[in-house]
Amino acid sequence: MAKGKQFFLLKTEPGEWSWEDQAANGGISKWDGVKNKQAQKYLKSMSLNDLCFFYHSGSKSRRIVGVVTVVRRWYTEGDGDGEGAVDVKAIGEMRKPVDLKEMKGDRGLKDFALFRQPRLSVVPLSEYMWERICDLGGGFEGDGKDVNDDDEEDKGGNRDSG
Repeated sequence: MAKGKQFFLLKTEPGEWSWEDQAANGGISKWDGVKNKQAQKYLKSMSLNDLCFFYHSGSKSRRIVGVVTVVRRWYTEGDGDGEGAVDVKAIGEMRKPVDLKEMKGDRGLKDFALFRQPRLSVVPLSEYMWERICDLGGGFEGDGKDVNDDDEEDKGGNRDSG
């Protein structure tokens, strides 16, 4: 069987590249500037359509705010000096941002590499961890779960409150 979908977390300082920046301009960007060899190894292992959480790092943010997918595998430009990139496309914003503190408090995420190697800018996740974080954030726009408040009445209202 072929390699299944993989899951990652991509960290960025919102002052350098924010979710708003990513979502603009068609939602596609080159994810580059990764210098750490281990983080580069993770980028090189990405396949088309792998999913990545978009994580705002820094002293004020530290939370997952959106989801992107890989639309171009690892490549280098120019003389191929070892630094390269992958291209990612915005899929959707988290319905509720997932804060680092909230993730650290979740027992199901105790083995998350983000906690063991907090300086890594690219971190792999298991499918279980991906699903758990999606649950914490109520999913993300574009996940196919159709929980938009605007559509609630049209669908007969799945919620009791309202």
